[in-house]
Amino acid sequence: MFLSGAVQALAVMAFWSVEVGGRYAGFWPPPAWPLLAVFPPSMLHALLISCGMFPFFIFGFILTAGPRWQGAGELSQRDYLPAFMLLASGWTLVWVAFLLPQLLVAGLALALGGWVAVALLLTRLARFRTTDREHIGFVALAGWLGVAALSAFVVFAAGGALLWARLGISLVVWGFLLPVFLTVAHRMLPFFTSSAVRGYVVHRPQWALRSLIGLSLAHGSLAFLELPEWLWLADLPAMLVSLRLTWLWSNRTALANRLLSVLHAAFAWVGIAFALFTMQSLLRNVLPGFLGQAPLHALTLGFFASMLIGMASRVTMGHSGRPLAADDAMWRAFCLMQAAAALRVISDLPVVPAANTLMWLSSALWLGAFALWNWRFAPAFWRPRADGKAG
Repeated sequence: MFLSGAVQALAVMAFWSVEVGGRYAGFWPPPAWPLLAVFPPSMLHALLISCGMFPFFIFGFILTAGPRWQGAGELSQRDYLPAFMLLASGWTLVWVAFLLPQLLVAGLALALGGWVAVALLLTRLARFRTTDREHIGFVALAGWLGVAALSAFVVFAAGGALLWARLGISLVVWGFLLPVFLTVAHRMLPFFTSSAVRGYVVHRPQWALRSLIGLSLAHGSLAFLELPEWLWLADLPAMLVSLRLTWLWSNRTALANRLLSVLHAAFAWVGIAFALFTMQSLLRNVLPGFLGQAPLHALTLGFFASMLIGMASRVTMGHSGRPLAADDAMWRAFCLMQAAAALRVISDLPVVPAANTLMWLSSALWLGAFALWNWRFAPAFWRPRADGKAG
């Protein structure tokens, strides 16, 4: 799962970087992919990032960590290999569909089958009797909302109205990605910090997680219903709760530890993103179009992609038998992603010169971040463990 996600992280942003450079920045003629005649580039970008890249990392992590959370023992290959094969073959067909658009629906349908298989596994884990079923329960629920999201994209790809693509985006961002990243952060960030910082007090308020997930679903619903003037009702409390968690979890000693600081810095983007969403909603009548896609990219690049680099690095090191320490390559990849997120947010601020160039630079920095990350970590996915243990 991680290896496929690593490949997708480069492929999806290589496509988008070429598109942005040609279609928006005017650096070169945009490629005339046949698929783009039937599937708008911006919608395809959203689909590939949200459904085609992030889930590989999420599923790889949760199908490893989830059973341990539940004390259920590790899954067997027959549990997850069929899901992986469906996902990998489905997204391979989607890439072929760039030249043969008639294969798009088949590719998405295969990927959907793999997603359903994962959601069934997560549901099975959520039913396992244990003292804490809430985290895995939220992830399982999010998994099924992700199934609904990809199903909406399938309908759109099959000729449905643009409304289906909008539904897919709302469901996958606010029903799947944000709830999963919040749940994993709520479960793992205090745990990782306490394991490295002596005397660290673990704060894991359940009310905060429940509130943030509920507010995420509320935002997604209001956005889909095209009620931006009311988004602040969800975004303002979400900002306050996320800032409260940022404060509770922060620790000076932890911030001096690179491996921990990347996780804390990534989570800080949640409060920033919701602050931008709140401003955008409250000022929409005074400043129409204010901030553009800046709040969304503060969330997706600032939080999702940054947290992904931090979590995936730690998991890869742990499961490949390597010391848990952030080396220069991992640290530089994370810093590149921070620059990518900042530039993408800045490119949507009012009266910013050369905004399209900044947007392209952001995509190039994403590519650089994941190219460096892949160079450092991808070999661990096919090599034996460094400590000689099985795996």
